[in-house]
Amino acid sequence: MKYRYYICDVFTETRFGGNPLAVLPKADGLSDHQMQQITREFNFSESAFVFPAKAGHTRHVRIFTPGGEVPFAGHPNVGTAFVLASVGEFGEINSSLTVTFEEEAGLVPITIYCEQGAVVRCEVAAPESLTLGKTIAIQLVASAVSLNPEDILTDTHHPQVCSVGLPFVITELKDRTALERARINMSGFDALADMDIKPSIHLYVRVSDGFDIRARMFAPLNGVPEDPATGSASCALAGLLAHYKKEPSGSFNWRIAQGVEMARPSILLARAEKADGTVQATWVGGSCVMVSEGTIYLD
Repeated sequence: MKYRYYICDVFTETRFGGNPLAVLPKADGLSDHQMQQITREFNFSESAFVFPAKAGHTRHVRIFTPGGEVPFAGHPNVGTAFVLASVGEFGEINSSLTVTFEEEAGLVPITIYCEQGAVVRCEVAAPESLTLGKTIAIQLVASAVSLNPEDILTDTHHPQVCSVGLPFVITELKDRTALERARINMSGFDALADMDIKPSIHLYVRVSDGFDIRARMFAPLNGVPEDPATGSASCALAGLLAHYKKEPSGSFNWRIAQGVEMARPSILLARAEKADGTVQATWVGGSCVMVSEGTIYLD
């Protein structure tokens, strides 16, 4: 058997920047084991496998990291929509088209924006409302990322588990220097896992250097030591920041840089809508660049 694949870089306009993604646009017949093997062969943060819709929507999509399947992720949705649109799976798109992917976390709408026949940007809406989980002791998070407790800011919130389809421990740092110093300490991640805390840590710092936020994300126990761009975490962060804003209602936007420390700079555009004190929805979008295509051979 053989399967066609495409590789694109997500959340960038520059080839070999952003977060690489492998997409198999016609994955019918692949077993869970084969999809996991293919994902480990590419060894990207995630790979996406596309199937015919099961419930009448656009496509059914499954997403794997090297460590296993995940119910939702941002950059695979943005990249998969980009690939399918770019290879003509959705026909001609004059200006924009919204498609809906069926995923384990729920229905995921993605809007594809085109100019002069080319895809210029895709934006994904998170499949779940913002949920705020437990707060985590500063010392535990600091240990996991090799920082000092004094590097963590708690003026707005303590390190907190947040999710819009996939949970992260979202943690604000005091400055960019602290962000750059972060390194994985596996014993710290193991300690979080032993406490039944999802050990995917999203660090961020507020800036005003052409971006609003600079971020890094570490998930070594999921096979992702560091991620160049994490759309699902950016959505959760947008929801968290909107939640803590003093305004009871409004539309809020953030321009986020990630992957800089990995030499894979990424630009993520996150936004949230809030009404009557409650975050209603979150989105993340950005550009993509096609890198390669080929064929995978299976026994």
